Amino acid sequence: MNLTPALARLVQELGRLPGIGEKTATRLALFILNADRSYVENLAEAIWAVKAETTLCQECFGLAEGDLCPICRDPQRSEESVCVVEGPADLLSVDRVHEYRGRYHVLHGVLAPLDGIGPDELKIAPLLERLKRGHTREVIIATNPTVEGEATALYLARLIKPLGIRVSRIAHGIPMGGDVEYVDAVTLGRAIEGRREM
Repeated sequence: MNLTPALARLVQELGRLPGIGEKTATRLALFILNADRSYVENLAEAIWAVKAETTLCQECFGLAEGDLCPICRDPQRSEESVCVVEGPADLLSVDRVHEYRGRYHVLHGVLAPLDGIGPDELKIAPLLERLKRGHTREVIIATNPTVEGEATALYLARLIKPLGIRVSRIAHGIPMGGDVEYVDAVTLGRAIEGRREM
């Protein structure tokens, strides 16, 4: 397909977004081309604003506009529980289900020594400082069930338990609608290990 240079550039930039292939990028670029000028200007302004105005919360390192994010400013959120996640997207996912009403802490990654990511590259030191203030009774570690996520969870548990704070790990197991027959051995083992009484 022969595109104008400007349209080809837009397709190329849209194609760099996660989950967007060349066909979808082309479809989006053509939609933008045919959209009202006001929509395109609003879209461009929204993209610029999110980059210019979004910062990290000084308390939990989640996304904010200003010093604190909406969760850390919310007096209805319990300070007794802190859920530790790898990134801002994980925070949004956990909070979306409305089952957890505590606070969060975003590590911005996991331990990955082969990639040069150690404790100093993550937001671990601020987490420990926060916990030493004495308001927290439980830390829920919600890192992904990967080798790096598990290593990070174990590392955090070793640092936090001496502070007298309960450390728990989110459950891993068979997803709703899953079929036991097709679940891998590690996931099935975790599901059995994390079983609870009915």
